[in-house]
Amino acid sequence: MQCMEVWGGQGESDSGVTMPGIDAWVVSRPYEGHDAGGDIHYLSSCGTGRISRMLVADVAGHGQKVAKLAASLRGVMRRYVNYVDQGKLVERLNVEFAAISQEGRFATAIVATYFAPSRTLVVCNAAHPRPLAYSSRRKRWIALEPTALGTGSEVSHGANLPLGIEESERYEQFRVNLRTGDLVVVYSDALTEARDPAGKFLGEEGLLKMVAELDPASPAEMARLLYQRVVAFTGGAGPGDDVTIMVLRPNGLATQAPFLKRLGAGLRFFGVLGTRLFRKATPVPWPEPSYENVVGSVLPGASRRVGRGVPEL
Repeated sequence: MQCMEVWGGQGESDSGVTMPGIDAWVVSRPYEGHDAGGDIHYLSSCGTGRISRMLVADVAGHGQKVAKLAASLRGVMRRYVNYVDQGKLVERLNVEFAAISQEGRFATAIVATYFAPSRTLVVCNAAHPRPLAYSSRRKRWIALEPTALGTGSEVSHGANLPLGIEESERYEQFRVNLRTGDLVVVYSDALTEARDPAGKFLGEEGLLKMVAELDPASPAEMARLLYQRVVAFTGGAGPGDDVTIMVLRPNGLATQAPFLKRLGAGLRFFGVLGTRLFRKATPVPWPEPSYENVVGSVLPGASRRVGRGVPEL
């Protein structure tokens, strides 16, 4: 699909979606079969076909109590769908989550942006379990974090508290360039906190071993098979919390929308700017006035600057 706004939610899911440059598959299982859980997942694609964004959040609490929070997070994702830089999105997610959360609720989260023209994935981890990544170049799985990627991976610095705890929190991000054949698995802590019948936690190391036994050439089945293996590890009881598994794979497909659509997106930029200036009550963010966003929406070469100097997985 060339231009998807926001897809996902907090209910049960076992499906996939193709976006410009990247595919995603999601398995979501609310705790104890509830219609909606405390895990929230969203994916979005921008109007120019360059920016695909992923969110996996684990909200403190279960079921319908977090339904309003899920709707609010969807709204924030929609408002920033055309932003190349996800920093503003993460800041706004944190501020708005703090404003709407009740009873001290907070959320750990992974927010990631795949910029298709440069094959660059930007990751912000707000106290969430580290994603797992398969490097087709190295032929091995790693826990994805800045120290695993070497010099040049860090973008900014912060303590990376869960969303909703401190409104002024600054969030660290890091970048990595992905190749076709690389994989990234984002998951909720229900997997690492799953226990076997003797009470032993699976942990990150156990999950890494488990995912390494799966075929990286079959990513469409990976989330489902990984969930089944975790259930088997527990002796059939299953994890004691909401489960979300998101598998991402660069697909090497067209990374930009046709020229006229890209030109239209550039014109919409100025339309949003005018709306923001002359109708201050309109709940839209300032459009991103960066070179990559304005010029890059029309000229592909401007977009590729985002991936320069970024380490390969």
